[in-house]
Amino acid sequence: MDESGERPVDRRGFIKGSAVGAAAFAAPGKMMNERTEEAEVHDADAHEHTHGHGHGHDHDHDHQDVPSDIALRVRALESVLIEKEMVDPAALDEIVDNFENRIGPQNGARVVARAWVDPGFRDRLLADGTSAIGELDYLGGQGEHMKVVANTDSVHNLIVCTLCSCYPWPTLGLPPVWYKSSAYRARAVIEPREVLREFGLDLPEDVEVRVWDSTAEIRYLVLPQRPPGTADMTEEELAELVTRDSMVGVARVASPS
Repeated sequence: MDESGERPVDRRGFIKGSAVGAAAFAAPGKMMNERTEEAEVHDADAHEHTHGHGHGHDHDHDHQDVPSDIALRVRALESVLIEKEMVDPAALDEIVDNFENRIGPQNGARVVARAWVDPGFRDRLLADGTSAIGELDYLGGQGEHMKVVANTDSVHNLIVCTLCSCYPWPTLGLPPVWYKSSAYRARAVIEPREVLREFGLDLPEDVEVRVWDSTAEIRYLVLPQRPPGTADMTEEELAELVTRDSMVGVARVASPS
């Protein structure tokens, strides 16, 4: 429709991501607040992990700090899942490792880099994203049908899922917490420019913002613009520049330093 980098995720983080998305309905707020809550969840988990192994390290922080409301909800959900034997830690480790290390956003980054260096592939990618991505064997569950939209000097694309949190797992890996939050899902459609500003991307007024609503039937991927100063870089080097956020549309790809 028209305009209307992150720390690794561990097994607990995988469960926490799902919990935060569900909890957003009960505690809606500003999208940037959701990103803060995500950090709080990781911090709470790090605190629990450190104190759960009996190491005799000295700590300067207050042991009486009360976990945030969202962290408490996450812990409660995790406990229930484990108690009811709905969670197999080994299986979760395998799933998370697959999407984090063998898939992750690096698959999408390779798609983007190939499009930057191969005009023929770029044309096929924009004409039939599913087929072109399939050439690289990056299709799969939660990403069977793909549409790729290209940023230009006059158009910037932003991806959202207003209904739930549909996301192209085979190309981008695990969805970030903020993408699943009710705040992002609503505001990306209503005030996309303001959302982009909160991510640090302030677009000129003459650039059109197009918001694409992912569904269970089709997932979107942004083809960001190739940054200046990369003419002599290889495809592999270019892929290292591409971030998950740039393929969702909340950031641009930065030039190499």
